[in-house]
Amino acid sequence: MLAYIVRRLLLIIPTLLGIMAINFFIVQAAPGGPVEQVLAELTGAGSATDRITQSGGDFASGQGQASKTDSGEGGSAYRGARGLDPDFIKDLEKRFGFDKPMHERFVDMLWNFVRFDFGESFFRSERVVDLVLDKLPVSISLGLWTTLLVYFISIPLGIAKARRDGEAFDLWTSAVVIVGYAIPGFLFAVLLLVVFAGGSYLQWFPLRGLNSENVAEMSWLGQVGDYFWHLALPVFSMVIGGFAGLTMLTKNSFMDQINQQYVMTARAKGLTERRVLYGHIFRNAMLIVIAGFPAAFIGILFTGALLVEIIFSLDGLGLLGYEAAIKRDYPIMFASVWFFSLLGLIMGLIGDLTYMFVDPRIDFEARRS
Repeated sequence: MLAYIVRRLLLIIPTLLGIMAINFFIVQAAPGGPVEQVLAELTGAGSATDRITQSGGDFASGQGQASKTDSGEGGSAYRGARGLDPDFIKDLEKRFGFDKPMHERFVDMLWNFVRFDFGESFFRSERVVDLVLDKLPVSISLGLWTTLLVYFISIPLGIAKARRDGEAFDLWTSAVVIVGYAIPGFLFAVLLLVVFAGGSYLQWFPLRGLNSENVAEMSWLGQVGDYFWHLALPVFSMVIGGFAGLTMLTKNSFMDQINQQYVMTARAKGLTERRVLYGHIFRNAMLIVIAGFPAAFIGILFTGALLVEIIFSLDGLGLLGYEAAIKRDYPIMFASVWFFSLLGLIMGLIGDLTYMFVDPRIDFEARRS
């Protein structure tokens, strides 16, 4: 087993390298990079230039030269460069690292990532690590509690539906599952916001953030209660939208195992129904459920919470990554890809090891490619 774990860990290296290479060259080839973003704002509000100036880039002289020099559209490869000094464009390229060939930028990025140096945001004047650490509590809170509640609700409910297949309990719960499956989680979030967070009716829950303004004055127990009070509506909206599929997967998995020959043999030996269900069926039926846990956790942690973060004004990693993609903030984009790819690969390994915990008969060491 140790050799299998070592092989899987070594396999993470080329896999992660391939993921980063594909994303890097696709993003770099896409139009509208950070230089174009600055040029576009130069012709408008100019807020991007102000942020870059605050972070150490001295572009004031470049703006002054831009009003005097007309280099022409043909003098630059960037759209919107008409009327700007070529030296100013070169300063922008150097600032964003585009004075080097693409392959050199890729190698430099990987070398920095290996040393856990993720650079500084192009437009936020902050280190990427500090930004991620600042947003991480929100995303971890949403992803962790949503995943735990989804699994704690879906697995017992799916088992109960399998045991009572065709009965009134199965029919009524199926109606609830269908509603949860049909309506996206963000629509539930809007409904909960309107009804319970002061939208039009009740104001039982707060609207934004993970903590109240006076959280520092509360006791330890009060801080914990305040934390869950703020999380109640966002997590509930995500649970409603996420438990339906897992419930039906659990039920169908158990239904498939209930009619197997080994189950009939166990019942013929006089074992109780509970012993048959949890001693024999559970191990086999839960394998397919466990297989989806890594993907479910990563999906909820990063992509699934994006709209919920926006609706409830929660500044997490999903919103950070979305804004970085819109602004072409490459350090944040590639650091997010690196972090979630690495986390997904590790979670895949943990999922395989969990297989053996649920069913010791599984031996990955004996597999042959």
